Amino acid sequence: MARYPELPSIFFSRSSGNDEEKRRELYNLVQQWGAALINELDFRDIETEATPSTNIFSVVTTTDIGRPKAGDIAYSASAGKFRGYVSIATTAAWYDLGGA
Repeated sequence: MARYPELPSIFFSRSSGNDEEKRRELYNLVQQWGAALINELDFRDIETEATPSTNIFSVVTTTDIGRPKAGDIAYSASAGKFRGYVSIATTAAWYDLGGA
């Protein structure tokens, strides 16, 4: 799970600096927080884009695949067809892809 940066609480005392200094300090703090957030989100995007959405197997039969996940694709040599694994609430099975 990602750990996104938190915007820290800021408390200014009445005697600490003038309004311009306070605004500048607040701006710098928000800018640093935003940069850290963008960096984390960019890292997550790269991580997600690098993860394959499906696995493609080459097997004799689809029963050779122990625990398929939804979206997996296999070429079943015994059937001579590509098959896709569908897993929804009512169905979990391999289905032939494409036409006859």
